[in-house]
Amino acid sequence: MPGLIRGVARTAVVAGTATAVSNRVTRRQQGRWAAQEGYGAYAPAPQSAAEPPAPDMTDKIEQLRQLGELRDRGVLTEAEFEEQKRRLLQA
Repeated sequence: MPGLIRGVARTAVVAGTATAVSNRVTRRQQGRWAAQEGYGAYAPAPQSAAEPPAPDMTDKIEQLRQLGELRDRGVLTEAEFEEQKRRLLQA
């Protein structure tokens, strides 16, 4: 059972990090396209669902706290914790 919990926790952390990175890349691309001349003529229709706000530092601190708790409980190894922390702080 602990192996299953570790796998689920690791998947949740990786999925959350991937989502944050994907959203950041999308915002950067949209910003670059908007800066190009003539972009307005080909702009996609606005989406009906509102995007969540960009994560601020308090969100990162909360995620780091959660990662630390997972490490302390033995769900993540020290190496896994350091890797996820690095990814989170780079986002």
